[in-house]
Amino acid sequence: MTEEKWRAIVANDASADGRFFYAVKTTGIFCRPSCKSKPPKPGNVVLFGKAEEALAARFRPCKRCKPTGRRLPDEEWISLVTEYIDRHYEESLTLDALAEMSHGSPYHLHRTFKKVKGVTPVEYVQRRRIERARELLAGTDRAVNEIGPAVGLPSLPYFITLFKKRTGLTPAAYRERHVSRQPKEVSNYGESN
Repeated sequence: MTEEKWRAIVANDASADGRFFYAVKTTGIFCRPSCKSKPPKPGNVVLFGKAEEALAARFRPCKRCKPTGRRLPDEEWISLVTEYIDRHYEESLTLDALAEMSHGSPYHLHRTFKKVKGVTPVEYVQRRRIERARELLAGTDRAVNEIGPAVGLPSLPYFITLFKKRTGLTPAAYRERHVSRQPKEVSNYGESN
């Protein structure tokens, strides 16, 4: 990428529109240089001469700057956001951060996500975190106070409260119930051949 093109992206330079498009590998979205979204890291940027090239490379058009002139369907947009959440649930994911990542407004993202998924983005993030916490409680010996931060819930009291709200059990009770239901290993000692 040339310094001139990078400056156009950072400055949201409308005079560069039509000369090139840029895509962001981490989000899967491509934009016009004039897009008002937060500038990506230079190492995550891929440049294209035409919008069709970005589409052929399986990047999706930005909801904010509409580089193809058409609007991204709501289902595709929300699919992009849920894929991002599924890959990054352990990070700090606020509605503002998700809106910025997906090139939409927080209000529009919240409303559209709920319409498409039946839950808000925050509820989806919480479900994903608790789902992963259940897996870790059942499948590892990690301490409860380590599992919360591992799934993006660094506050132990909040993690316990949210886990209990979602499952009906505290994390320790969930682990105890799960471990007590697993079959015990049977010893072959004393058996004759």
